[in-house]
Amino acid sequence: MDQNKLKQAAATAALDFVRPDSIVGVGTGSTVAFFIDGLAQRKDTLRGAVSSSEDSTQKLQAAGIEVFDLNTVSELDLYVDGADEITPQQHMIKGGGGALTREKIIAAVASQFVCIVDQSKQVDTLGTFPLPVEVIPMARAYVARELEKLGGKPVWREGVVTDNGNIILDVHNLMIKNPVALETQLNQITGVVTNGLFACRGADIVVVGTAQGPQIHK
Repeated sequence: MDQNKLKQAAATAALDFVRPDSIVGVGTGSTVAFFIDGLAQRKDTLRGAVSSSEDSTQKLQAAGIEVFDLNTVSELDLYVDGADEITPQQHMIKGGGGALTREKIIAAVASQFVCIVDQSKQVDTLGTFPLPVEVIPMARAYVARELEKLGGKPVWREGVVTDNGNIILDVHNLMIKNPVALETQLNQITGVVTNGLFACRGADIVVVGTAQGPQIHK
């Protein structure tokens, strides 16, 4: 089956978790774009959304969905986002689209995190997909040296500036056997804003688009 159809199937299934009259946390990426299309069909039943990126904000507003600043929202029932890789333990690598910091903030606030992926994103061990690390620009070279000490090969994603005004190092050659420990360790490097490991706060529910239909893992 076409990969986009698998993404759409996962995104459509995730709409079942959206409560009427709620504010929904919305992530970033190609699978989330299908979720936004689904939200647009039921926008009259929503209060609005909180968005993890300028790109998703534009899509939501174009669909006629009000976008709230997270600072004005005291609680968030649901956050829906994709992943670049996800394990059976529901640990993830995210940040291929560069929105990892805002994604991690919204995930921290949300009571429930639903991850939507197609089946190609499922892995036993994280690390085949390069791990994004958001870095304060002046710390780029220092952080790169520290990442090399950990066995990684950091590559500057040149020409990319995050919505927060920072840069991204994509770390290759990591096979991540303890994602919770590594997530914590990387965040202790001075100059790192955050990294794309979502393990300390993983997904609560994963909706996987497969050729046999959407599968839900809790």
